[in-house]
Amino acid sequence: MAKYQIYLVRHGRTWFNRYNKMQGWSDTPLAPEGIEVAKQAAHALKDVDFAAAFSSDARRAIDTCKLIVDENINHDKITPQKMVEFREEFYGYYEGMNSPEAWFMVGQPHGASSFAEIIAKYGMDATKDFMKEADPFHEAENAEEYWNRVDKGFEKLDQIAKDGDKILLVSHGTTIRSITDRYNDGSFDVTVSPRNSSLTMLTRDNGENHVTSYNQMLK
Repeated sequence: MAKYQIYLVRHGRTWFNRYNKMQGWSDTPLAPEGIEVAKQAAHALKDVDFAAAFSSDARRAIDTCKLIVDENINHDKITPQKMVEFREEFYGYYEGMNSPEAWFMVGQPHGASSFAEIIAKYGMDATKDFMKEADPFHEAENAEEYWNRVDKGFEKLDQIAKDGDKILLVSHGTTIRSITDRYNDGSFDVTVSPRNSSLTMLTRDNGENHVTSYNQMLK
């Protein structure tokens, strides 16, 4: 298997981000400031020799990816592609709800009042399991369901990437946090959310991931 780098970028700021609402499989467009910060990321990454570009199938990720690719030196060689496997976590019943309120409802039975507190006390995977448990419909993704999906995405990238490739992947805040939490050496504080259009770097070597940087702002 190849050794390659993944440039993991969070999408630009959306209207739901602006209003601090739960935004998993639900989708809202990039807000004006989200377009601007995505353009900043595009400018910062314009000289990176990307071999391929991918985004989740959410419009906010697709639009961010297109802005980055349009300014890249390889814009005439690569066509952005959608990968459903790198969607955001599905929040089920809590989609679209005020975020602090939702996480209070999810965490309260476990003695935690916020997303960051759940992570600090129980870890990232517990946020998913607690979410499914609290969902009256039990349709939110738990950790097992979530990682089965994301792992398939990495396996698809392995089939495409060649040794030394640089791959652009535009995804989402909780997904980037989850990947960082699972595949870093303890250097990064995942109780802090990756900012919109920030960069997280991942090296994938022979099917194994290692996060080398987290939540870098691009200007």
